[in-house]
Amino acid sequence: MSSTSQWSNPVIRWVDERLPVFTYMDHEYNKFPMPKNLNYFWNFGALAMIVLVVMVVTGIVLAMQYTPHVDHAFGSVERIMRDVNYGWLLRYIHMNGASMFFIIVYIHMFRGMYYGSYKAPRELLWMMGVVILLMMMGTAFFGYVLPWGQMSFWGATVITNLFSAIPIVGEPIVTWLWGGFAVDNATLNRFFSLHYLFPFLLFGVVGLHVIAVHVTGSNNPDGIEIKGPQDSIPFNPYFTAKDSVGTAVFLIIFAYFVFFAPNFFGEVDNYIEANPLQTPQHIVPEWYFLPYYAILRAITFDVLFIPAKLMGVILMFASILILLVLPWLDTAKVRSARYRPIFKWMFWVFVIDCLVLGYVGAKPAEGVLLYVGQAATAYYFIHFLILMPLVGKLETPLPVPASISEAVNGRKSAADKEKS
Repeated sequence: MSSTSQWSNPVIRWVDERLPVFTYMDHEYNKFPMPKNLNYFWNFGALAMIVLVVMVVTGIVLAMQYTPHVDHAFGSVERIMRDVNYGWLLRYIHMNGASMFFIIVYIHMFRGMYYGSYKAPRELLWMMGVVILLMMMGTAFFGYVLPWGQMSFWGATVITNLFSAIPIVGEPIVTWLWGGFAVDNATLNRFFSLHYLFPFLLFGVVGLHVIAVHVTGSNNPDGIEIKGPQDSIPFNPYFTAKDSVGTAVFLIIFAYFVFFAPNFFGEVDNYIEANPLQTPQHIVPEWYFLPYYAILRAITFDVLFIPAKLMGVILMFASILILLVLPWLDTAKVRSARYRPIFKWMFWVFVIDCLVLGYVGAKPAEGVLLYVGQAATAYYFIHFLILMPLVGKLETPLPVPASISEAVNGRKSAADKEKS
């Protein structure tokens, strides 16, 4: 609880004595000790929160003008673009904001994997991050259907049909998602409702994620826990200034896409109104789903008693859910890849593998690309299930500094020697 002398403003003091929200904010976002060796990769958590707020605000305003009906959805989106004041701007911010959100979260997660941010005591923090990713995917999928263009309609048809591969319960799940026996008006209404609901649920999980960060403290590039005041600096003004620089750079990039390349991440077929009687030449999901789409299509043969379609669905979901057990798959005692010479190279091979999967997912599943996708899918699971446990036990890590201060001062000394 706050003392009566902490706040000079009588209104703030009166509120804080009864509900210590100002004391909480002061402790968690002003005086909170942060590792003093954090780099700009630690900006992406704050950037994700900013984009989430932008997406919710623009989404609420767009929902005021959108009509969730198969006869009017496409036209209402065109009306937003042409007739609503600054509707084009709101839609382009919302549309490109989804891509920015995934770019930020993917970088945030790869940073966590590189520096071992999933290791104890941050296992639950990491698992909540994976849940956030799953909820983002659901929200993005529901939202992609709403413009009711060709790719929206056929994307919804293909993806929802995947659940039919599940024995016994598959068909009822598909019927429930559709609200009938085909992707139609009931489907659009359900997806609109879920797309509106999920971001608020996402806010709740993100809130828990932030609380977990403040309980365990942030990891850092050296993977060393704070051992005293000499290893840390207060959040404000140091990291508010650092986050502000990162935010300014991000907003410039974001603005470039909104104003100069608004359809860079989109599909041209989605500017054609949905037609159930005309299938697009190549159905492809949004770019942030492409690696999982490649894994889904990689299985073209039955595995024992499991049909190829079901096996593809299992592997697609497993590729995400495997991240939940990542803290236990990595057997190394050292967190950061800075001190793990083999794991460092293995990590970058994994990043390249994910990019290859994304490329394959964007192309038709035929010819040599089919085999490339199968090889990349195999390596994806080999990385987690075989290489990480094995390398963690066999690798000899480099000497880890005793403290963050020692690591920082050691790097400064090395830099001074190079200059001299």
